[in-house]
Amino acid sequence: MITNEEAHRIAREEGPSRILYAIVRALMVPLMRLWWGLRIEGAEHIPAEGAAIVAPNHKSFWDSFFVAAATKRQLRFIGKSELFEGRWGGILVRLGAFPVRRGESDAAALESAREILRQGGLFAMFPEGTRVRDPERLGDPRRGVGRLALETGAVIVPAALAGTENLFIGPFPAPRRVRLAFSEPIEVGSLAATPEGAAELVGGKVWPTVESEYGRLLTHPGLIAATLAALGVGGGIAARRRRSRR
Repeated sequence: MITNEEAHRIAREEGPSRILYAIVRALMVPLMRLWWGLRIEGAEHIPAEGAAIVAPNHKSFWDSFFVAAATKRQLRFIGKSELFEGRWGGILVRLGAFPVRRGESDAAALESAREILRQGGLFAMFPEGTRVRDPERLGDPRRGVGRLALETGAVIVPAALAGTENLFIGPFPAPRRVRLAFSEPIEVGSLAATPEGAAELVGGKVWPTVESEYGRLLTHPGLIAATLAALGVGGGIAARRRRSRR
């Protein structure tokens, strides 16, 4: 078990274990591509260097790992503090995560995020703040992503994830198709570092892009529908899915 204080110290001063990060990535990425058919679009929009915040929707505990699969840069991310209370807490920290207390303002988590971005790091933060498991909808965004970008000057890379809910049946990976798309980075520009500026950045620029990309990903046929489409019988299924979402 690792304490919150130690987790934040490691996040700010040491960062992830390069060896552990490389090993886990080498094991996970082939599994993601082989079993879940991971398809990544727009990975070139992730800056090769410098402070950047990837802002995807949130469906699963594994979302950060899928985002990390899209870039060779070490991705830093947050997780609810309960995840760090068990035996896996220390491993999560060494993979680049640090805890946040949900339902309250967590000054320590915010400062860790700021420090990572001041150091020019790549950070993933989910604007929804929590998982929204319904595959047909997204949640309401919060302004924390905008606040961090405005305070640190980091660019924001909107991203959309589809298919990461229900990845396992018990301990076994389920046959799913996961899709991930990144959009062009959004510069903070001349917006003031105020709550109003953060709300404008997220609500007016970041989240509409995420919603648009997510809607586009949902229109792509799933694993079964893709097979049927190849046989010439999948068009009606895809059309019915689109009509049901209207």
